[in-house]
Amino acid sequence: MSFLIRVQLPDSPGTLGAVATALGLAGADILSVDVVERGNGLAIDDLVVELPSGRLPDALITAAESVEGVEVDAVRPYAGVLDTHRELELVEEIAAKPATGLALLAEGVPKIIRAGWSVVVQHSDDGVEPLASSSAAPETAIKDMPWLPLERATVLDGEESWVPATWQELGTELAATPLGKPDRALLVGRPGGPMFRAAEVARLAHLAGIVAVVLDS
Repeated sequence: MSFLIRVQLPDSPGTLGAVATALGLAGADILSVDVVERGNGLAIDDLVVELPSGRLPDALITAAESVEGVEVDAVRPYAGVLDTHRELELVEEIAAKPATGLALLAEGVPKIIRAGWSVVVQHSDDGVEPLASSSAAPETAIKDMPWLPLERATVLDGEESWVPATWQELGTELAATPLGKPDRALLVGRPGGPMFRAAEVARLAHLAGIVAVVLDS
C-alpha cells in the first residue's frame, strides 16, 4: 500500500538521505519525492512510499523521526506518484477542450496539489453556485461562503461556521484561489490534513491564473 508522508527536516546536506535510509530499514520503498517548501533552514518534503502488506503506517513516523531534527506532519494513504509537471499537461488539456475546462480543472487539481477534492464556485446575489467539482468532492450544498468574493489565494479556517460539520469532523484543511475574477473561485479540501503551506497556495494561485487566461481567451 502506498502512503504520502510529509516531513519537516533541517535543510542540510545528507538529512533527506538519512530519512530515506531510515524508511528503507523500516521496509518502505520510496516511489517519489517532492520539495513543498524551503526556507529558514528547514525544508518541507512530500514522499510517496510503499509499505509491504501487513506493515502499519506508524512505522513510517517512527522511522522518519528517528533522524535528528525531523518531524512528520502527516501520513495518509495515497494512490499514484508525485508528478510536478502535471500542471502543464492539465493546462494543455483545458486549452484543447475549453467547453469542459472547469470540470477538467476541478478533477485535475487534487492530483497536483495532493488534496482530497476541489470545487469551482460562483458567487452571486442568490448565494453560491457550484460550477464544477471533482469526483471525490462532498455532495453537501453550501449557499453561504462569506469569504467570497476573493481577491487572492488564501488558506481558509476549516472551523468557521460556514464549514459543514462533516468537513470539520474530518479535520479538512481548506484553501481557495480566485479563478479569473473575485466572484469565481476554486476551493480545495484536504481531509485529515496536512495544512496547506504557503508554497502550495502560491502554486494553486499560479495554476488558476493560467487556466483563467486560457478559458477567457
